[in-house]
Amino acid sequence: MMTGTTIVAVSFLYLLLLFGVAYLGDKRADAGRSLIANPTIYALSLAVYCTTWTYYGSVGRAASSGLGFVPIFLGPTLAVALWWFVMLKMVRIAKTHRITSIADFIASRYGKSHLLGGLVTVIAVLGVLPYIALQLKAVSNSFTILSNYPAIVMPAKVGAGSWLTDTALYVALIMAAFTILFGTRHLDATERHEGMVAAVAFESLVKLLIVLAVGIYVTFGLYDGFADIFSQAAERDDLRRLMEMGAGGNGYGSWFSMTLLSMLAVMFLPRQFQVAVVENVNENHLRRAIWQFPLYLLLINIFVLPIALGGLMTFAGQDVDADTFVLTLPMAQGQGWLALLVFIGGLSAATGMVIVETIALSTMVCNDLVMPVLLRFRGRSLLGREDLSGVLLGIRRGAIILILLLGYLYFRVAGEAHALVSIGLISFAAVAQFAPAMIGGMYWRGGTRPGALAGLAGGFGVWLYTLLLPSFAKSGWLPEAFLQGGLFGLEVLRPQELFGIVGLDPIAHSLFWSLSVNIGAYLCVSLWRRPNAVEAGQAMLFVDVFRQSRPAGGDFWRGSARVGDLLPLIGRFIGRDRARHAFADYARMRGVAGVEALQADAGLVHFAETTLAGAIGAASARVMVASVVKEEPLGLDEVMNILDEASQVRAYSKQLEQKSLELEAATRELRSANDRLKELDRLKDDFMSSVTHELRTPLTSIRAFSEMLLEDPKIDLEERKRFLGIIVSETERLTRLVNQVLDMAKIDSGHAEWQTGEVDLIQVVEQAAASTSQLFKDKGVALELTLPAQVPTLLADRDRLVQVVLNLLSNAVKFVARDTGAVWVTLSQVADGLRVDVRDNGPGLTAEEQLVVFEKFRQGGNTMTDKPQGTGLGLPISRQIVEHYGGRLWVESRAGEGATFSFLMPCGKSTEANAQAG
Repeated sequence: MMTGTTIVAVSFLYLLLLFGVAYLGDKRADAGRSLIANPTIYALSLAVYCTTWTYYGSVGRAASSGLGFVPIFLGPTLAVALWWFVMLKMVRIAKTHRITSIADFIASRYGKSHLLGGLVTVIAVLGVLPYIALQLKAVSNSFTILSNYPAIVMPAKVGAGSWLTDTALYVALIMAAFTILFGTRHLDATERHEGMVAAVAFESLVKLLIVLAVGIYVTFGLYDGFADIFSQAAERDDLRRLMEMGAGGNGYGSWFSMTLLSMLAVMFLPRQFQVAVVENVNENHLRRAIWQFPLYLLLINIFVLPIALGGLMTFAGQDVDADTFVLTLPMAQGQGWLALLVFIGGLSAATGMVIVETIALSTMVCNDLVMPVLLRFRGRSLLGREDLSGVLLGIRRGAIILILLLGYLYFRVAGEAHALVSIGLISFAAVAQFAPAMIGGMYWRGGTRPGALAGLAGGFGVWLYTLLLPSFAKSGWLPEAFLQGGLFGLEVLRPQELFGIVGLDPIAHSLFWSLSVNIGAYLCVSLWRRPNAVEAGQAMLFVDVFRQSRPAGGDFWRGSARVGDLLPLIGRFIGRDRARHAFADYARMRGVAGVEALQADAGLVHFAETTLAGAIGAASARVMVASVVKEEPLGLDEVMNILDEASQVRAYSKQLEQKSLELEAATRELRSANDRLKELDRLKDDFMSSVTHELRTPLTSIRAFSEMLLEDPKIDLEERKRFLGIIVSETERLTRLVNQVLDMAKIDSGHAEWQTGEVDLIQVVEQAAASTSQLFKDKGVALELTLPAQVPTLLADRDRLVQVVLNLLSNAVKFVARDTGAVWVTLSQVADGLRVDVRDNGPGLTAEEQLVVFEKFRQGGNTMTDKPQGTGLGLPISRQIVEHYGGRLWVESRAGEGATFSFLMPCGKSTEANAQAG
């Protein structure tokens, strides 16, 4: 038997470890080396979404409805896909206006209304209390079960016991102490709770690893893997249904409602808003969270169904609650230490949720419930005190204790009547009521304070009637007739079959009616009355937050103020030293020498108000600042003029941005043209160098042999004939080069004359070979022709095609070794036409040199300017000639294995058509 002392001792050590992690996070923050400035830590902190509801309750839901647990995690995965648009905007708005909670967000958007902020706070507290009760229930039940090890005894058989002996009460008090220690050290709620976030990220990792450990043990320890456990379950009729879509009444309608509900909850639960928005240190962290958070959800749920099926098969016929399978399966197999780890994982899941949730709720209670009351009835006495930070911290700490005790009270009153998942879904449906006011407020300027009030009040009232009150009726605290007969005995008002709608589960039914009333009231009332001046100004700041180069709240303030009044006011709430430091930073940002030199203009008033909003909320900050400044209220027409001017400025900014983009594009084009001119200039230099080199060679030969003939009369007749033959050959070569240069100039200028006639490509190759035979003999290079007996004729210019083959042969003979070189010319008929290959056994081209050649071919430049040992003057003109008649010219080579220059010419009419098109 595992004693309660052992469990408490291990739990205490784990909580000390959490204290250590939180302490380290705070110390690193104080040293300027933030531990949470990491996108993975941010993504892990978002996993506070996975509470004991996920840890224990998902298995319980799977045991009754099969895949019915999937929508609870499918919804967040789908919602995350929109975070770069929706959540990013929330984060930007919160940072810009120092928003500290959902209540502050909604109240600030709709004219900084105390009434609206208070209503949101009431909804949040009442809606989340069942969720807090869920955590206390899970920890209490798991402690009771584990303390009876090795026997498996359900808490219902043990009995609730007295309040003073209830584990849940002491768990609530310990969690309250932890939350107070690391959640309310400072007053400014926009200051990051780095220690708390570090601890939450750590506990997210712990619960994931433990769930995976249990899942692996059950799936691969008790069974032979997924296939084995599913096949055994499929043999039983009562378990086979769990692997079907409609198990437990879990049809498509239920899937849709659960998915929508969880999509809204992952953004609007107070704890999710706290970690995702308030605690965000870098907007770019959302990029990694978009894929890491869904991955976390996948991993923590991958073994849910195997554990549920394993528990149902193991405990068949026994009275074991499916919510406890994660814990009781290891216990049933005698794995006491694994069961103890499971308990620690559940404690971790509950602790993370309760800490973050109560911090968020205590901030809302202080700023939007208690502070407005104090300012209304004790305003003068408050302003007379030098330091109010202690009072505000006391309010928040008291709120934390009160919220946890209320959660414990709900657990004792109604918690035993519901499974864990059912309790969680009640809270999900409550916070879903924030969606219309928040999403509408971020994207619709027409939303008004009365519209938001009507929507929230209507939706919350329907949730209260259709979900919360029925939970009390099921617990015996309300008469059963309320569920069966409806309010006042009217069946049409039955809370879970409202207005005769049947066939929906209670959660889907409540979600449908509450959101319908909420959205309808919000839209209708907002459209019925135009926004007033304050609402219109706030709407612009929220909707157009990404279009603002600076916070524009000061644009909607007009009046007179003094630094000497604003600075002491802020100091009363956040401390004099911190207030003076904040004003000094603002002075540096404005380029002012010091605080005394600051001008009390609209910008400073806006800065003071947003600074104070971090401590007492936007609505209370507006009231307090208004008490020390003289404000001249703006009319709606004036606000609309400001908005029109802002719109004009944005439009002008867009025009400037467009012009800037056009200028940048023109600059790129000019830069590209300049680069092209440089390339053309280089090609020109290369070309002239090539021409000079090619002309110099035959002229030198002619001059040398002529001088020899003139100066040495003793040269015999045969030698004179040979020299004269060389002179004639070089003269012909010179003539050909000159014609090539002239022809290239004509082609480039577009003035070349193109002749078209029937051409026998065999004769073209033979003529070119005969014209270069002497050159091959002089270098001792072998020339071998492989020609078919007959080929189809081409429609082209015979002389220009001869020039192409001559150029390829002259190019090839340059790059082979004297006396050992060889060149092969092959003419073949292929499907596309006639192909000529001129292959040599020279050094070939490297891969880099081939890339250069290919690029030159593509650009139309001198393709061989980068090849070693020289250049082929005729290759550029050869390419143009071939392409003019519809062909193409290319090179293939490997370093050390020679090169093959090839060209392909189409036959018949296609050649003529291409020539005419050219």
